[in-house]
Amino acid sequence: MRIAQVAPMYEAVPPLRYGGTERVVSYLTEELVRRGHDVTLFASGDSRTSATLVPTSEKALRERFTLQEMREVAPPLHMAMIGEVLQRASEFDVIHCHTDYFAWAFLPFIHTPMLTTMHGRLDAPYIAPLVERFPKNPLVSISHHQRAPLAPLHPHWVGTVYNGIPVDQFPFSEKPGDYFLFLGRIAVEKRPDWAVEIAKRTGIKLKVAAKVDPYDQEYYEREIKHLFDDPLVEFLGEADEEEKRRLPT
Repeated sequence: MRIAQVAPMYEAVPPLRYGGTERVVSYLTEELVRRGHDVTLFASGDSRTSATLVPTSEKALRERFTLQEMREVAPPLHMAMIGEVLQRASEFDVIHCHTDYFAWAFLPFIHTPMLTTMHGRLDAPYIAPLVERFPKNPLVSISHHQRAPLAPLHPHWVGTVYNGIPVDQFPFSEKPGDYFLFLGRIAVEKRPDWAVEIAKRTGIKLKVAAKVDPYDQEYYEREIKHLFDDPLVEFLGEADEEEKRRLPT
């Protein structure tokens, strides 16, 4: 099949450090190529892939812009990327978008099947009105629970595909360590405060290897930073790929 993968441009594909959606897109893209599909990846220019890369920005947006600048430039840049994808729609058998709602309004104007995997929270106030406006757009969830906020609207869910990883790239140790590990991003929906509370209740050490995104800086300073003063907690900052594989073992 001729498949277009359309990634958000906030991070490279795959990201150098944190970047959940972009990492999942990378895993999926590489596996589709391995299986013999003709895959075109629309992503930032610093992405690395065995597919055909169409660079839609010079570098990942978080490498180029401040938080305020990104709020202004990210929507139009993603709309420009979607425009480029749709102009080439006839070249593909299917278009797989990972860019939230940006392509929804254009689906009726192309003949190529297009679906969108929803990678994030669905309780944001702007999501429901868009789903009501475009009820026939094929959507993929990453868990059944993720769908809950939109249940009254009955979106056109075509399936649930849980995030997968190449398990051979992650070492397994039968011997448990002596600490818990929180790995990811400091954000309200990730509940790092729960991780700290669990460590305190059990008396087990906690290592936090997590990114503090500019979007979450205020939340971190107000709600989380003081929790890391507990002697049971060690805050390591953002982890790269090597650290991610080493920490759990």
